Amino acid sequence: MEFASLQDLCLLLISLAIRRCICSERLCRLSVLLQRSPASDPPLVRISISDTGLGSCIEEFQNLKCPVEGILAETWNGIVYVRTTNICDKEISCYELNLKENVTTRKPILLPSNIKHGVKFSGTEVCLSVSESVDVLLEEFNCFFQKILVLKVPNIAMEVMADGQDVPGSRNDAVFLEKFSPSSSFAASTLDHLKLGLESYVLRHGSSLACDSCFPNRDNLRSGGGMVCEDKHKTTKLVVEAAVVTSEIPNPTNNCFGAGCSDTKVLCFKDFAPCSISEALLKALTGIDWKRYGLALECAIDQRSHALLKWEHMPLSFHIHIVVHCYDKLVFEAMPLLQKTRFDKKLIRKAVKLALDDFKNKHAGVLLSADTLKVLACSRRNQEQLPKLASIFHLQISKFAPDLAKSIAGLVLYSSDMDFKEECLAILGLQPHQSEGEIVGENIKKKIISAIEVNDRRQQGTREVAPLLFEGRHELQYVDDECDEDGFDPMDL
Repeated sequence: MEFASLQDLCLLLISLAIRRCICSERLCRLSVLLQRSPASDPPLVRISISDTGLGSCIEEFQNLKCPVEGILAETWNGIVYVRTTNICDKEISCYELNLKENVTTRKPILLPSNIKHGVKFSGTEVCLSVSESVDVLLEEFNCFFQKILVLKVPNIAMEVMADGQDVPGSRNDAVFLEKFSPSSSFAASTLDHLKLGLESYVLRHGSSLACDSCFPNRDNLRSGGGMVCEDKHKTTKLVVEAAVVTSEIPNPTNNCFGAGCSDTKVLCFKDFAPCSISEALLKALTGIDWKRYGLALECAIDQRSHALLKWEHMPLSFHIHIVVHCYDKLVFEAMPLLQKTRFDKKLIRKAVKLALDDFKNKHAGVLLSADTLKVLACSRRNQEQLPKLASIFHLQISKFAPDLAKSIAGLVLYSSDMDFKEECLAILGLQPHQSEGEIVGENIKKKIISAIEVNDRRQQGTREVAPLLFEGRHELQYVDDECDEDGFDPMDL
């Protein structure tokens, strides 16, 4: 795998460390330490990336390809030092590699090993010395780890340490520290962690601190997830996971991320590391039938670090957040060698669709299909305002249902016709002594949401009768989704 810059190499080494920790399936620590060496000429910064996961095999680093000779000549000599051991090993193996050498002729130099004296532990440390500013490196590492938090890997504590940035002689300070999360569970799937991580990312507006003014709690967040996999080799399979989170901020502050903008940022990860946007991802996103979810995609833009989806007629208070993660999963016990994970357009599209479907199944009345919204628009004599009505109605149906249910309950409970009242209660499955307004209203609200949701799940193209709000009393003839040419409106009845 080729890296284009020194920063890319460091981030690649960190992602390899994360994979070793994940494969170990036990609590691990990942540390990045930056130490100045002012005595050297020119002054160098020693970068140490260490983890307590599975021991590495030197083949992990054999296929790393340095860019064209001369690009990094002034900042790095191409040498990396690797120290690694497994729990069953009696010593720590040490190697020296020159990544500027040709991959086909490159040979690691075996250095004297260190005896473990009977202590059982595993881990890997990779070191290199570069002529670069500590502050520049810290900015890259900080941004990298903030994005890594979206994956919410449960078994890794991560830290970045620096010796006081570019002030020689200052003490070590923790620049980034992510401890084990008490709420994380090893039993939970990587998809569950991805959904939780995206929710936390939304609460923080993508920064390091949660925004209490916009999100006093998680009540305004809804999420869904989907996963697909495909056998790749005998020992690995390609996995694509996608998570969708929606948020509603009625009155966002001007300095908050996304204020006055309803665009969707799609984050992309490959092999447990942030990655640039591929053509396959953009094609997968534009190939989704967004109308099934009441959305009208205007365009998808490659922003390098993320994809940007622009919507038509989306309320500024409503935001959709999406993350996609592609990685190779080990099927059998094997060393996590570095492999080139590919982006599969079909798998990505399927994973995102599964996440959207999962979202719809969990949250009734949200992301209703365009066909359902069209029927609702026709019944309100607002077909000419369908796009705007659609974006508002499908996002707010869960809020409108309680008021509508309350109004219907009032008509039933305050009716002077006792036979009518008893029949309505019977249809709702309630007894006469359960005629309190709150009980009746809640029951009607559930039926309203359920009827709209079930109707929305009908397969497109079928012409079956939508479920009635109160089933079992009368049969209605099928009404086409399109409004009648003579201007017939059901509300006229």
